[in-house]
Amino acid sequence: MTRNARAQEKRPSLCHVGEGATAHRDTGARNGEDNFSARGQSKAQGRGATRREVGDRFEAHAMTYLQRQRLVLVARNVHCRGGELDLVMRERDGTLVFVEVRARTRAAYGGAAASVGWHKRQRVLLAAREYLLTHAQEHGALPPACRFDVVTFEGGRLAWLRDAFREDES
Repeated sequence: MTRNARAQEKRPSLCHVGEGATAHRDTGARNGEDNFSARGQSKAQGRGATRREVGDRFEAHAMTYLQRQRLVLVARNVHCRGGELDLVMRERDGTLVFVEVRARTRAAYGGAAASVGWHKRQRVLLAAREYLLTHAQEHGALPPACRFDVVTFEGGRLAWLRDAFREDES
């Protein structure tokens, strides 16, 4: 007899939780689309996936989704002083889009979107400023128009929050 039987149960994967997830997974597989699954096991080594590996998978799914929405990838996982930019994309009109990708298993505490709090927004803004300064020659005399989006994953569902926050809201 174990002290905590619940701890012995198999935990659900990061994305697919609940009844609706199975239907979503089957539908996506039939249509050849991504199902945004982040399995807890790495097939290559048979061990649990690290947080970085799981995060990379969600970023890849977000990037694929945004490219289907006709955004063009400029850079991925840009490390700057003060922070990291998950995705840097370009809109058709030339707007530079800085994308923060967040994933949560549950909507507790506000969910994935609420996890982009004031401090995280400040780090993204600082990293975006640094990115614009280091890539100034690519943009010419004037920096391009910029937008800050958030792509969230909760319970296997992707949500794209366009213009999620602005620099002047600080």
